[in-house]
Amino acid sequence: MTASNGTSSNGNGHRAPRRALPCGIYAPTMTFFHAETEELDIPTIKRHAVRLVRDGLVGLVTMGSNGEAAHCTREEKAKVTRATREALDEAGFQSTPIIVGATEGSVKGTIELCKQTHSAGADYCLLLPPSYFRGLMDEAAVHDYFIAVADESPLPLILYNYPGAVAGIDMDSDLVIKLAKHPNIVGTKFTCGNTGKLTRVALATDAKTPASEGSGYMAFGGMCDFTVQTLVSGGSGIIAGGANVFPKLCARVWNLYAEGKTDEAIALQKVLSRGDYVLTKTAIAGTKSAIQSYFGYGGYPRRPLQRLDEAKVAFIKEGIREAMAVEKTL
Repeated sequence: MTASNGTSSNGNGHRAPRRALPCGIYAPTMTFFHAETEELDIPTIKRHAVRLVRDGLVGLVTMGSNGEAAHCTREEKAKVTRATREALDEAGFQSTPIIVGATEGSVKGTIELCKQTHSAGADYCLLLPPSYFRGLMDEAAVHDYFIAVADESPLPLILYNYPGAVAGIDMDSDLVIKLAKHPNIVGTKFTCGNTGKLTRVALATDAKTPASEGSGYMAFGGMCDFTVQTLVSGGSGIIAGGANVFPKLCARVWNLYAEGKTDEAIALQKVLSRGDYVLTKTAIAGTKSAIQSYFGYGGYPRRPLQRLDEAKVAFIKEGIREAMAVEKTL
């Protein structure tokens, strides 16, 4: 159903070695900016990437939704991805894969961005459905978009089902399963939170799990507050913004369940879900604020996203205190 995890393929039959996607926790990394100029803060981007992998994450996503991809230029997306690859390699994490958000409005633009980020060191591309002309984006248009990009991209694609970011477009399991037959489409991220859909896709694709390599297809939960539920559904991993703040806790929940310690995993999942809700509710600014409060860096999002006032900063810090107390023990 898919290309093996040892190779990538495109419509021209080209195959090249690539880093495998292991089961486990991934973070869509934050993109950090200098407070006054809003220019990229590359040293902090590198520092953050290394901390996350050292704390148990098995892969990173640059320029995802949490990475403010919508606020960055193509050149910045490549620069962030290249810096992340450099940081991981220098820290001894050469085998850690990087997925990059490469969505643009057109097929042509998306293919070009996939090629550019490939050159910057990415291993896979994460793509949202096209949505600007929402009224024209029926199932056929969405299907044809992904197939056209998959035919030409030098990097394998991971579908990104996140209705909140694309004017409500919500790919159903039939469409995802159909798209998964393309050899250059190797996974789906379910930020829709629909674990029934994830289950159906995981079954149909024989998705990779901690217990089985399966076909190699990756069925990713899109939020860490349903980590256990993703595992129960036959999922392959989690790509979650909360992993920027609780990497050890997220990895611990995953690993406990994978080791058969289900009661312990479920108990910790409850702690994780309570903390993650605070971050989900306060979005990018809230996640950066949490990192600032507990790790001493983070800063602010790019405008037009607003900075949080002191009351909200205090609310977030207190709201994740329980989860951070566990994080610090791991």
